[in-house]
Amino acid sequence: MQFFKSTNINFIKNHRKYLAVSGLLLLMAIAVFIYRGGPNYGIDFTGGMLMQIFFQDSNVDLKDVRHAVEESGVKSFELQSSENFIIIRAKKNVESREEFENLVKNSIQSKFQNNTVTVGKVEYVGPSVGKYLSKQAIFAFLFAFLGMIVYVAFRFKSVVWGVAAIIGIIFDVIMSFGFVVFANKEVSIIVVAALLTVAGYSINDTIVLFDRIKENLKFYAKESFAAVMNKSMNQVLVRTVVTALTVFFVSCSLFFLGGEVLHTFAYIMVIGTVLGVFSSIFICIPLVYECETRRINRIKIENNAKDKKF
Repeated sequence: MQFFKSTNINFIKNHRKYLAVSGLLLLMAIAVFIYRGGPNYGIDFTGGMLMQIFFQDSNVDLKDVRHAVEESGVKSFELQSSENFIIIRAKKNVESREEFENLVKNSIQSKFQNNTVTVGKVEYVGPSVGKYLSKQAIFAFLFAFLGMIVYVAFRFKSVVWGVAAIIGIIFDVIMSFGFVVFANKEVSIIVVAALLTVAGYSINDTIVLFDRIKENLKFYAKESFAAVMNKSMNQVLVRTVVTALTVFFVSCSLFFLGGEVLHTFAYIMVIGTVLGVFSSIFICIPLVYECETRRINRIKIENNAKDKKF
């Protein structure tokens, strides 16, 4: 499928403007963080209450349980179902464990009047769990970024290309996280997984583009670096658009039809898909062009200086 057969867009012409716009977008994301007062961390990072609910008739709809818990006044919670019980994990927004237990139990019992509700264990999940998960999330991103830099630098025989790719990924992650904060969505392990997925998608798109540029540098050795980059980007533009649209439509389907559990994950994927294309074309490529052009010019100046000496 081809939406257009060939293009001849001069992407490199305004590469510095693209970098300036990208910097402005990052500043806007930082402004959102400040305006919101930081992320809205979920129970995975803050701790909270864990409650086990047993039903006499285990054939209950999880959606009805979710509505019952919402009606109790508990807004930030997660549900996990098993064969004969349901686990409720919620932020601690009440004074005591007994108050939380009575609040949730009474609301669920009123929703399921013909089904006897029994409370199992009720315990507090301390913030030490949140600290552990926070460290693990940071380590996950650091190791992922380090591995990507090493791979891209080895694959394209230049640290500049690897660093440019990681800068593009960092842009995608920060902007996606900024949209999460802007929408005041809870930051949970699901959000971390979605951000890592966005990073993986972004680096894949960037590597495909870098690979075409490297190939064309051999085939069009007599042309300028800017011309080769423009030619390469136009050649893979159809592939980039089709791939992005495919992921975008799937993510939209999950967002509208995937239910409450997948809503935040799909939300990040919808935004991250667009950002992945943007960063590959308007951040990674301009950075590589700027750095490589300066390196080439520096080599020319050094060679001219040597020729003058002789």
